[in-house]
Amino acid sequence: MNLDSENADDKYSLPRNMIENRMFEEEPDVVDLAKESTTFPVALDPDDVVYEPRSSRLLVRGLGENDMDEDDEDCESSARLLGMSFMNRSGAHRSLSSPYTRQGAPRSCARPSARTLVVCMLFLVIVASMTMVLYFLPGCTFTRSGCPKTNTTIPFEKVYPVSTSGEVFPWAQLRLPRSIRPLSYDLTLNPDLDSMTFTGRTIIHMSVLHNTKCIVLHSAYLNITKATFKLGDGQARGVTVLEYKPREQIAVAFTEVLKTGQDCVLTLEYSANLSHTYDGFYNSSYTEKDGSKRVLAATQFEPLSARKAFPCFDAPDFKATFLIRIRRKPNHLSLSNMPKAKTTQLPNDVIEDEFEKTSVNMSTYLVAFIVANFTHISRNVSETQVSVYSVPEKWEHTDYALDTGCKLLEFYNGFFEINYPLKKLDLVAIPDFLAGAMENWGLITFRETSLLVGKQSSNLEKQVVASVIAHELAHQWFGNLVTMRWWNDLWLNEGFATYMQYMSLQTVFPQLDIGNLFLAVRFRALDKDALNSSHAVSTEVNKPEQVEEMFDSVSYEKGASILLMLNASLPGDQQFRKGIIQYLKEFSGLNTDTNDLWNSLTQVSAQHPNVSEMMSSWTSQKGFPLVTVSRKGGQVTLTQEHFRLTSDNATQTSSLWIIPVTYVTDNCSVAPECRRTFYLKTKSGTLKELPESVKWVKVNYRNTGFYITHYEDGGWAALIDALSHNVSVLTHEDRASLVHNMFALSRLGRVSFHQVLHLLKYMSNETHTSPVTEALLQLGVIYRLLDKRQEHRLVARMKSYILHQFGSLMDKQTWEEEDSVSKQELRSALLGMACSLNEEKCISQSRALFKQYVESNGTSRIPGDLQQVVFTVAAQSNEDWATLLTMYGQATYDAEKRKMLRGLASTQDARLIVWVLKAGLRGDVIQTQELPLVISTVCNGFTGYLFVWDFIQENWDSLIEKFPVGSFAIQTIIKSATSHFSTQAHLDQVQGFFYSLRERGSQMRSVQEALETIRLNQRWMEKNLATLEKWL
Repeated sequence: MNLDSENADDKYSLPRNMIENRMFEEEPDVVDLAKESTTFPVALDPDDVVYEPRSSRLLVRGLGENDMDEDDEDCESSARLLGMSFMNRSGAHRSLSSPYTRQGAPRSCARPSARTLVVCMLFLVIVASMTMVLYFLPGCTFTRSGCPKTNTTIPFEKVYPVSTSGEVFPWAQLRLPRSIRPLSYDLTLNPDLDSMTFTGRTIIHMSVLHNTKCIVLHSAYLNITKATFKLGDGQARGVTVLEYKPREQIAVAFTEVLKTGQDCVLTLEYSANLSHTYDGFYNSSYTEKDGSKRVLAATQFEPLSARKAFPCFDAPDFKATFLIRIRRKPNHLSLSNMPKAKTTQLPNDVIEDEFEKTSVNMSTYLVAFIVANFTHISRNVSETQVSVYSVPEKWEHTDYALDTGCKLLEFYNGFFEINYPLKKLDLVAIPDFLAGAMENWGLITFRETSLLVGKQSSNLEKQVVASVIAHELAHQWFGNLVTMRWWNDLWLNEGFATYMQYMSLQTVFPQLDIGNLFLAVRFRALDKDALNSSHAVSTEVNKPEQVEEMFDSVSYEKGASILLMLNASLPGDQQFRKGIIQYLKEFSGLNTDTNDLWNSLTQVSAQHPNVSEMMSSWTSQKGFPLVTVSRKGGQVTLTQEHFRLTSDNATQTSSLWIIPVTYVTDNCSVAPECRRTFYLKTKSGTLKELPESVKWVKVNYRNTGFYITHYEDGGWAALIDALSHNVSVLTHEDRASLVHNMFALSRLGRVSFHQVLHLLKYMSNETHTSPVTEALLQLGVIYRLLDKRQEHRLVARMKSYILHQFGSLMDKQTWEEEDSVSKQELRSALLGMACSLNEEKCISQSRALFKQYVESNGTSRIPGDLQQVVFTVAAQSNEDWATLLTMYGQATYDAEKRKMLRGLASTQDARLIVWVLKAGLRGDVIQTQELPLVISTVCNGFTGYLFVWDFIQENWDSLIEKFPVGSFAIQTIIKSATSHFSTQAHLDQVQGFFYSLRERGSQMRSVQEALETIRLNQRWMEKNLATLEKWL
């Protein structure tokens, strides 16, 4: 699934435990972490929380549920039976600032009071009683260290939840039991687009893998009206369906045992409302040019929403075949994963389309169907019919998508040496769609902005569409043909699809110059993974919101980055390809985990036998290494440590990575054959002796490695000096990585901001896009932080510095059409920065272009890469803002329309900002799917960022009703609203609000990320404000 196809730039403390101790009433009994703590404001990393043994565990609120293993459950049950309190036996865990302090022992003996004697006697009686009970009823055995050990002599009953009917529900875990395997589904769906409801019938053929007395599967928001069950060749009989809504599970319990090897059939009939959000089987609408409203129904099932359309085993590793029938009115068409097999006329002017049974086993999240009034164009390629569908008024924007899809399908068929297995491949533009796209097998759905391209569109706009198509087509192999076993390994789907989208476009469409974009997203992945709130590529997932949170830059961009690093480290240019072909062929139609991939690559890499060992160090732990380069004469020493922006005693780790360190020197630094590789497997290592004549060493050639490099002993000075004399002495990727690494090291505190500015002196001579755009992005972040802290003098100085440093490059940019994607990216970044700083020439040119565009009634075209700049400048005038809003309502080309929306959201008029936010929430003038983009854009401006924070607090319940807790949309909203804060007051506000949400979002990883980012902004400002005053 593609999260957000358009804008890479838009992606971008708990108190110490207090003890419940009923023997000493001087200590509080409950810690409420949902409340704000001022004593201990430091947040714990979810991955670093260490739990006390059950014998000493405290009662904590606000941290969410923690799953217990069977040993824990047994011991806790025993303790409850005995009436024991959970006592912490270590005084080290007591808050040092607690007002409840114990007095030291007196130096001389004193006669105990009567009260003391009574208390002591009572204590002895209790201890003796508990000892006797433990002796006669040993529920669990405590070891010397306090850890529980299960006593197998007395079994404990599992505690099961209660179903909606009041009966016991026979399953108590998030993941389904493995006793039943679905073989095939027969689905019939009848959506009513007038009443926005649907009815359905699901027939599931299953096989019993292990003896069981129940069948447990998923269902959410479905009203089951009838259920029958048939075992083997027996008669179908009615059965009762139990439902446990908190886990979206249903069950059928039996008195007799279903035995291993038996086949059975469960038939369920049900009714439901079409969803009004963006998941499940949901309704959507669009307005035609004549003002008439059209409705449609579409699906979005990944990750956990197939269960909202039909009862099913809704997990990736329950693959089955599907036969689907859709009923519709004659004025609509229906689409599904497979080609249509037949159409039947039913009474009441209803048509039933039956689709061929899937020729492959599929996970439920890949099932899809659509009922709409769409048109299409088609072409046959490699025995597959490729079609692009859209609303009728936009069919002329589908040609590029069809051409791109056909070329990429042919490329992937050859590259993977496995042909796409289905007869057809539909690419469908949905008017109302939250994600960038979704890889449903044979029926890929897209946002209109991710698929439709006008005939006069710029290559930069075509790059966006081609990237999304390449990503989703790669999924037809990585994700569909071979699927991760569980959501903890989502990166096997998304990391691979992300890597393949860039690799394929570099081969098939070199004119799109996709390398700059791939480099930029690798930088952003490093920025995210430097936070303590990040997570390992492959990490534990136990809750639905944790599943949603896996769709982030770690699974996508970091996953792609470590694959690039692996490919670059393997000998020859085909080893990586051979490994993934073996992986696809060996596991075709199956489910895998990360180790399966590494094992396949190890088998074909005889000269690199430790692929599995090396890559496990990158997927099993969060973060990445900082490689420090020190040089003494000809000896170069490399040292690795965990690059962590937030570091304290509680989070220090001894993490080690096996790093394929690449490097070049001034003797040979640009050509691929200049590259040398050294495997750093320990804390430090020494390169082969270098000649004394070597002036400098540049590590991480072309930034193919996922790490940051710091140069000691004059290493930075030597590289900066080399760039000041000749920028071409390094590749543009290496120059951009120096810029990125220097800013990152400044945030870490390893280099001063003065050194950052010293490096940027060479920028006036820079000739390539990526170093300039990275520098502008980093300086823009600092500028906006200063602006929002109202550091007016520093803001003015920073503005002067940027215009002085990049002024010559800005002046060289033209305002006419430009074919080169790289030059379009550079021009867009430079002029966007110039106009945001109110540079006079840029503002006047933008206004002139907008006026010409309006007066020509749209016939005079603004170059695609300049539209955002022009619309943003126009929106600063209330009169032009109103004009832009009218144009937005009339626009049919979606890429241009989205740029208009960003322009509207960039206004600095407070009343207009409030209107835009409310309109995005209502979803009438502005589609709700665009609300995360609106919020992100508003927050970039000085006027709007506090309005957004108030808006989020006031409308949180509405937001999580429209976007699931933990989803990428919610992640984007939280990050956008909080990343510009840098004061203690704002930190306290954000912490207080999110901790008050409890189960409505307080435990999201994105909340911890937001708090950490604010603290880092605060720290950076405290360290660097004086420096900025001096050096700017």
